[in-house]
Amino acid sequence: MAMRFDTKFEPHYGQPVEIAPGVARLTVNNPSAFTFYGTNSYIIGQDTLAVIDPGPENDAHYDALIRAISGRPVSHIFVSHTHRDHSPLAARLARETGATTAGEGPHRAARPLRIGEINPLDASGDIDFKPDLVLRDGDIVEGDGWRIGTVLTPGHAANHAAFSLEGTGILFSADHVMAWATTIVAPPDGAMTDYMASLDKLLARDDRLLLPGHGGPVTKPQPFMRGLKAHRKMRERAILERLRSGDRSIPDLVAAIYRDTDPRLHGAAGLSVLAHLEDLVARGAAVTENEPSIDAIFAPA
Repeated sequence: MAMRFDTKFEPHYGQPVEIAPGVARLTVNNPSAFTFYGTNSYIIGQDTLAVIDPGPENDAHYDALIRAISGRPVSHIFVSHTHRDHSPLAARLARETGATTAGEGPHRAARPLRIGEINPLDASGDIDFKPDLVLRDGDIVEGDGWRIGTVLTPGHAANHAAFSLEGTGILFSADHVMAWATTIVAPPDGAMTDYMASLDKLLARDDRLLLPGHGGPVTKPQPFMRGLKAHRKMRERAILERLRSGDRSIPDLVAAIYRDTDPRLHGAAGLSVLAHLEDLVARGAAVTENEPSIDAIFAPA
């Protein structure tokens, strides 16, 4: 089964796009193979505002946010997670507006580094962000005409959170669920076991619209997320089949399973395979001599 992704998106850089009453999207001009057309920031409210994911340190985007805010008070700046395409601009925007920053917590890996292991994603983490308000699962922040709920969704990042706009059926899903592509789950920054548990958590909800950190909305969340779960399970089966066929290293698995994928993404694909293998080893479906690592040798259990 192949996932059907929606890659139709017009970023309208520098211009706020109304997505729903009291919800505007501003997209940063930072396109890449990993960010699609760029990072989405969201402005919530009419009078006193909230901002979700102000984005990277980018002068043009900062100026666009200030224009869109248009002198109105900003009470809160919510950060979904501390990757550098989402959180760094929070500090400058908070200084300008006096807003309270809110998030799950500082940047951290999903697990401790193993002996000799180097985190290949160190440069992508915003280690400077420390939220003024630490959010727990289920916390609700009330503003001027809006209530934003916290739905902790670790997986892509250990401190990843989605945010619900209470009473509307809208969930800001950040990088956990996106319409244009699957989410990168790359150890030690992220963990597949956490990602799948968070996906089940969102499947148990009844949100009608997901607004992600990159690309356009997910308009039919339930069938789309069921498809994402099936896709991950299919990838897991493919890894196990290749192990049974004699592949033992992650580069060999990537070459076989991702042969039709842009080679620029093979490094990320290798980390995704490692995430699956960590999960498979923990569940006893695969084995490795020591701890799972990018250069380990694996076999079926």
